[in-house]
Amino acid sequence: MVGMPGAGKSAVGKELGRRLQRHFADSDVVIEQRIGCSIREYFEREGEAAFRQLEEQVLAELGEQGAGVLATGGGIVIRSANRACLLRSFRVVYLHATPEDLYRRLRHDTKRPLLQVADPLARLRELYSARNGLYREVAHAVVETGRASVAAVVTEVQRQLQAASSDRGAEAGL
Repeated sequence: MVGMPGAGKSAVGKELGRRLQRHFADSDVVIEQRIGCSIREYFEREGEAAFRQLEEQVLAELGEQGAGVLATGGGIVIRSANRACLLRSFRVVYLHATPEDLYRRLRHDTKRPLLQVADPLARLRELYSARNGLYREVAHAVVETGRASVAAVVTEVQRQLQAASSDRGAEAGL
């Protein structure tokens, strides 16, 4: 799962893993376990560049492990090495939501370091503008999350992944 902060990657990924009976991992949780503090604290102490380097290492390790469902951090697509890893190692679903829907979900969130600014909606619009094309670049499927329930989004993710698998099989003559 890739997408903006608040798009539902963790909630949808966890439920998808349950439905598929596959291991679920959240790259942000893996990072927090590794660093022994919150991403916000690490961001404040070490800076974004150090965090992005660690994020790249964790994604590469998770890509090597294979099998399962992975929710990534919202900025995972910033680095070209991460985009290459996503395309090489995963079937990627972009959970798409508008900045306005994201703001509605995140307006009281204090954990996301990039949103601790005077105008979080403007920041979400800025991040969306910078990242939307990158998410689409790596996505095998795009699922709108908007105001849909987690269950409805998971059902749509499953449908799109099955359709993508069928299309690949047809192309291969299977």
